[in-house]
Amino acid sequence: MKDQPTPKNEHDKEEELQKPKFNLKEEIISWIQILVTAALIAFVLNRFIIANSRVPSASMENTIMTHDRVIGSRLSYHFSDPERGDIVIFYFPDDVTEKTYYVKRIIGLPGDIIDIKDGHVFLNGSEEPLEEPYLKDDMETPEELHFEVPEDCYFMMGDNRNFSSDARFWDNTYVKREKIVAKVLFRYFPSIGKIE
Repeated sequence: MKDQPTPKNEHDKEEELQKPKFNLKEEIISWIQILVTAALIAFVLNRFIIANSRVPSASMENTIMTHDRVIGSRLSYHFSDPERGDIVIFYFPDDVTEKTYYVKRIIGLPGDIIDIKDGHVFLNGSEEPLEEPYLKDDMETPEELHFEVPEDCYFMMGDNRNFSSDARFWDNTYVKREKIVAKVLFRYFPSIGKIE
């Protein structure tokens, strides 16, 4: 004997009537609102909070590897000054269009005198070289170099000194304070890790 379908009671009929019908137009508008909100959040984050950059070369190895992508905080230097040893994202000073980001380490601060000789950096007439445990290899210095960092400017070098196009070789040697975009905090691709 076949089961007979149970007749719907009044309560079931009422529930069926109350179910909202699918409305394609409302669904599309809802998705557009979500996408616009996400785009606005991403824009605000990228413009005012974070900066991200890809390091295309070996200039910062072994701290940052070739093709690593890094994130920096745009807010870091709103509340304090850049410090020696910070790794920063900045506008490459030889690019007048200001479209090229570079990632290097701050070696010279405003007013510093920098001498590079015998494979070492010497600051402000010191006889002791700057301690740089982050260097990949000993620096080759075929000639002695001398730099005097102007006020409101910084002197940048890569950690992989023998393969770094940095302030030693630029036409515009120093990076102005206002051209520093962010302090690098961590890498997010191809691996995740804090940068120091």
